[in-house]
Amino acid sequence: MVTLTAAPTDNKKVLSGGSFLISNPAPADCFFPEDFTEEHRQIAQTTAEFATNEIVPASDAIEAKDFAVTRKLIKAASELGLTSVDIPEEYGGLEMDKVTSAIIADNIAKQGSFSVSFSAHVGIGTLPIVWYGTQEQKKKYLPKLASGEFIGAYALSESSSGSDALNAHTRAVLSDDGQSYTLNGEKMWITNGGFADLFTIFAKCEVKEGKDAGKERLTAFLVERGTSGFTVGKEEHKLGIRGSSTCPLILKDCKIPASNLLGEVGKGHHIAFNILNVGRYKLGAAAVGGARMSLGNGIRYSKERKAFGKPIAEFGMIQEKLADCAVGVFVGEAISYRTIGMIDAALAEVDKHDTAAIQKAIEDYAVECSICKVWGSEMLDHVVDEVLQIYGGYGYVEDYPAERAYRDSRINRIFEGTNEINRLIITGWLMKSAMAGKLALMPAIKQLMDEVIAGPLEREEREGALAEEYALLANAKKLTLFAAGAATQKYMQQLADQQEVMGAIADMVIEVYAMESAILRAEKAGQKSAAEVAVAMARIYAEAAMEKIELAARRVIATVAEGDMLRTQMTILRRLAKHDPVDAIGLRRQVAQHVIQAGKYAL
Repeated sequence: MVTLTAAPTDNKKVLSGGSFLISNPAPADCFFPEDFTEEHRQIAQTTAEFATNEIVPASDAIEAKDFAVTRKLIKAASELGLTSVDIPEEYGGLEMDKVTSAIIADNIAKQGSFSVSFSAHVGIGTLPIVWYGTQEQKKKYLPKLASGEFIGAYALSESSSGSDALNAHTRAVLSDDGQSYTLNGEKMWITNGGFADLFTIFAKCEVKEGKDAGKERLTAFLVERGTSGFTVGKEEHKLGIRGSSTCPLILKDCKIPASNLLGEVGKGHHIAFNILNVGRYKLGAAAVGGARMSLGNGIRYSKERKAFGKPIAEFGMIQEKLADCAVGVFVGEAISYRTIGMIDAALAEVDKHDTAAIQKAIEDYAVECSICKVWGSEMLDHVVDEVLQIYGGYGYVEDYPAERAYRDSRINRIFEGTNEINRLIITGWLMKSAMAGKLALMPAIKQLMDEVIAGPLEREEREGALAEEYALLANAKKLTLFAAGAATQKYMQQLADQQEVMGAIADMVIEVYAMESAILRAEKAGQKSAAEVAVAMARIYAEAAMEKIELAARRVIATVAEGDMLRTQMTILRRLAKHDPVDAIGLRRQVAQHVIQAGKYAL
């Protein structure tokens, strides 16, 4: 293994967040694993080897909550540079691109509990100080966080305000002399809570000046372990990720210096939400890594386990499961690295010292970040479920890896904002951007509505192995815009109150992005030895995605229309969703045989 050095990503064309719905990017505009530099590949190998050789063998100790082992492993990771990629060089970091950061999150995710502890430390435990800390705070804490001397944690959630983060009950009061703050309250479900040294804690605090003067607004503070009035509650006993620390924090007249205020009073929501965007795309990358690990276990087991005189890997229905898992990893990689590549391209245009510009650039991709989180976590759930099924009865007992992976996966649909909240963010952000004129969604919807009412739309003719999939994608975008337009016409400004409709539109948006990412990646992989397999996976996914989009569109249209209008809109829906089926069985066999022969996911 080698110590990491910075790995710059080649700049790509800057594409604005959410624009994929109303534009047609080319493969060259998008960043995929095929675009990894040699440095990226070296970092991936270094991280994967560290996870395989150091983390996985320590699984029993990690799962037994031996946090000394976890700390030791984080320290060892820091010596390879794995903990400092997002920290500026002047504070002991490596200041790499976000692709590198995601590559590490992806490849370290071979042991769920450690992955959670590590990600909480390097992400939500460190980034608030990188972005919002004063020079003194950065000098004091970032070198220790980079080296693993300090472990970071992030305390936002409370028992009565999990998803409703702004409704915190924890309070912070400034002393009369302005020299200190006193915090009172309780935080819940804090990752790394049992052994972290530094906590970013959010509390309501009175704003003294400006338009919010006299009001209590969310504010962030830095609190060190050992501070008087700060105690850590007992470990939670969880369904999964049992080897990670999850504790409540109790603040009872916890007094900290005023210099421990992070950012500005009343601006804590900016810190919370901007950090969560990064957490979401990293979680998506980690989900891909977890899925790849589980698939590898499933492939190995299916080749070793024999039934009816032959390995179960030779059975069609087992191959179908392996193929679907491989497609999940392929599309997940495409979604994650496409998103992070766009963020890197945008960050290349801003001053690396302008934290406000950096945050704004990342926030522009809030939709894509939420898609990474939702799609990745749900894909991982599907993969671990299918792999457990491949193991059969053995998958249900602790001696085999499928059991723990199944339990560990479930939290990801709750972490970093529940998937329900993220679906509302996806649709809400798009509509808000459209109403503000930031994203030309409304003109695109109006133009489409006029076109579909006028009659059948002309199909754009393309050539190549993915011509049919590009046609399917074009209609998927039109169907999504059509359903969103119908819902907007019905509810106007009250659309946000129709959560089921918002969720259905989000499902369509998610599948459009996933479908397009798979197709663009497969086309870009055309020069690779596994190009035919990439095309097969894109074709499998495109058809499945279109089925989901059609179903979601039916739900929306049936809710917003009735009578003759319903019949008219359903006619348009059927016209847009119509396509010839692909030979899904044959394509899945092709993918399965590829991964079985390789003995792992290999592309």
